[in-house]
Amino acid sequence: MIIVIQCIDQVGLVAAISGVLAVERLNIVSLREHVDKAENRFFLRVQVETPSHPLALQERVQQALAQVLPVDATILVNPMPSKRIVVLVTKEYHCLADILIRHYFQSLNATVLAVIGNYNKLQDICARFEVPFYHITHEGRSKADFEQAIGEIVDGYDPDYLVLAKFMRILSPGFIAGRVGRIINIHHSFLPAFAGANPYRQAFERGVKLIGATAHFVTNDLDEGPIIAQQIIPVSHSLTAADMMQAGKEIETAVLARAMRLVFDDRVFVYNNKTVVFE
Repeated sequence: MIIVIQCIDQVGLVAAISGVLAVERLNIVSLREHVDKAENRFFLRVQVETPSHPLALQERVQQALAQVLPVDATILVNPMPSKRIVVLVTKEYHCLADILIRHYFQSLNATVLAVIGNYNKLQDICARFEVPFYHITHEGRSKADFEQAIGEIVDGYDPDYLVLAKFMRILSPGFIAGRVGRIINIHHSFLPAFAGANPYRQAFERGVKLIGATAHFVTNDLDEGPIIAQQIIPVSHSLTAADMMQAGKEIETAVLARAMRLVFDDRVFVYNNKTVVFE
């Protein structure tokens, strides 16, 4: 069972939390905590041995923790950590293929409920893994109509998270508003460098010696949401922009996979457009 807490920092928080768990005879397996001194903010993730009746215990622990923590505390007691996700795609297959394989072998710590694409190019691979695919074209329709059609499908599945696996459309503030903190995107550059479109072309023209990928939560500010995970690889003058793009696909896949693992394991805290990540 996982418990995650975020609140104003004050003396005695760890002792108070441990006391609640001791009363409920919950054995602590691991405990990670961090204090952001500049923001006076406390973050904690604790894993306890799962009790025989976790659902019956969840509300009691939640209430007991609320009584000993500051009034602003965000408390999540999550006895069933496997998440439910919907994936949005365009044409590129590499990130989606990795997600589907992990889903098939049950190593994703999440269930892929459906895939939505604005092209039908990736429908076949979804069929091979028996995952529902919905083709919602953006062509010949307004942005509002396009997003409404996507939103109706998403809301029908009620997922914990949306994963943008190379979904090459900019989402509107209205679509994001009801899903803040629940949309994960993979961007093909080491943000904040080369935000926006064609980052490999930008990197090539700048003559960089490193390229990277960034997984982040989506906000209204394009490619400026809280960063979950990043990684870089070296490149040289001998590579073309197309070569960089090909090399970047592997790192994009790896970074998105790492970010999903961290988020789905409840290891990521968001505060003031930054993250605290307990690896």
